Amino acid sequence: MLLEEFNRLEPGDAVAALRPCVDVTRWCEAIADRRPFDSIDALVAEAARAAAPFTSAEVESALAHHPRIGERADGGSREATMSRSEQSGVDPSDVDVQQALREGNLAYEERFGRVFLIRAAGRSAEEILSTLQERLRNDADAEGRIVAEQLREIALLRLRGTVTV
Repeated sequence: MLLEEFNRLEPGDAVAALRPCVDVTRWCEAIADRRPFDSIDALVAEAARAAAPFTSAEVESALAHHPRIGERADGGSREATMSRSEQSGVDPSDVDVQQALREGNLAYEERFGRVFLIRAAGRSAEEILSTLQERLRNDADAEGRIVAEQLREIALLRLRGTVTV
C-alpha cells in the first residue's frame, strides 16, 4: 500500500494494515496515531521508536503464532506469506540442515520456553543454524533482549514491504 493511502486510512484500518508486520497492539496503535507521515523514513523512525523495546509480554504474544525456523507458515495470510518469503534461504530439500534446525528449535524451546526467533531475511540456512546454536548458550535475560531486538528488526523490515512510496 502506498504511504499516501496508509495516511488516509481510518484508525482501525491502519492498525489492521500494520498487524501482519508484528501483532503487537500498542505498536500498531502508536504508529497509526502518529499519522500522517511525510516519508517512509519518518514512518520507519516512528515504528522503531514504538518498538524500542517491545516488552516481554508483547514478545511472547507476538511469538504465540510464529512458525519455527525451517517450517513453512501455513495459509494465505499476509503474515504467513511474509514469513515464507523471509525464510527463503532455508532449503527444505537440505535434509541435514532441516534435521539440525528441528533439533535446535526443540532445544531452544526447552531452554527458553518459546520459539527461536531470528530475522531470517537475507540469511542462509547455515547462518541461521549457526546463530541458533550460539544463542543456546545465552542466559535467559540476554536472550530475551536479543529476541525483542529481532522482533523489532522483523517488524521494521515487514513495514518497509507493507507501506511504500
